Amino acid sequence: MTVSRPNPEAAPAASPAPLGGAEGAVPTGNSDLEVARHVLTTEAAGLRTLAAALDASLPRAVALLAQARGRVVVSGMGKSGHVGRKIAATMASTGTPALFVHPAEASHGDLGMIVAGDVVLAISNSGETAELADLVAHTRRFGLPLVAIVGRAGSTLARAADVALLLPAEAHEACPLGLAPTTSTTLQLALGDALAVALLTRRGFSAADFHNFHPGGRLGARLKRVEELMHSGAEIPLATPDLPMATALVRMTEKSFGCLGVTDGEGRLIGIVTDGDLRRAMAPNLLARPVGEVMTRGPMTIGPQALAGEALHRMNGGNGGTRRVTVLFVVDAENRPVGVLHVHDLLRAGLA
Repeated sequence: MTVSRPNPEAAPAASPAPLGGAEGAVPTGNSDLEVARHVLTTEAAGLRTLAAALDASLPRAVALLAQARGRVVVSGMGKSGHVGRKIAATMASTGTPALFVHPAEASHGDLGMIVAGDVVLAISNSGETAELADLVAHTRRFGLPLVAIVGRAGSTLARAADVALLLPAEAHEACPLGLAPTTSTTLQLALGDALAVALLTRRGFSAADFHNFHPGGRLGARLKRVEELMHSGAEIPLATPDLPMATALVRMTEKSFGCLGVTDGEGRLIGIVTDGDLRRAMAPNLLARPVGEVMTRGPMTIGPQALAGEALHRMNGGNGGTRRVTVLFVVDAENRPVGVLHVHDLLRAGLA
């Protein structure tokens, strides 16, 4: 279908607002708190209506977006454009290559950014946004899939799209005038999140994948792997069960972790000596005793591929643990120590 710009000299066609207006108006004289609650409950009601109204068009839209060999190109004008930027950013950060193209800039050269293999996601509450006309026509000319988030089933955009995701007409703008985009943009944003999460689920996107796109900040720190933060090699404080405690104490002091891992003849971790063990074993003959008599068996461990966030959880007594610890030994599949992780390493990485 060819999409053309409206004739500026023609009288505008009378059409109802895509979402209800006056019915959602706030009575005059209400307090600020009442107005705020009205806005939130109105938008929440709109979200419930949208969720109930979803039909087979949603999985068709997800399938089109998932089949893209290129990028998902999101576009919208005004408030819909601001929503579109967020949707594109969410998709890009969750495994779906996406970018935002401003519809007005598209008409002045940026259509060249939209190429074979791309899928276009156009957003317009009215479905008659003039600035989208050239972009929509571009998709029809070159056979690019077009998904629309739109408020009117009979609008130009809805009729042009391969799949149109309709905002429910029963939802009302929270603005007392029924004019300012409020509920409509909330629904657009939520529907964009639904598409992004559905795509994420389809792709089997994991926490590790998420870390690849979020290396900075506290979230990025939680998604680092233990092997990126642990101490390895000669830094690991280790001893055998027959080592005298006099020598063990010197080694504990040298390594500065406040503990000592104990390994058997095969190099497997069988115990740990901590400051607490020393206090419990305090006696005149402590220095002469072998490490094996002082150690605590079955120390808490973690694998090198585990996420740093999981390590912090274990240190805090998670996963059914009964005690909090400050050090975890990192072990391989054979329970041989390959590293040691201190809570200070997690603090330096920004986890806590």
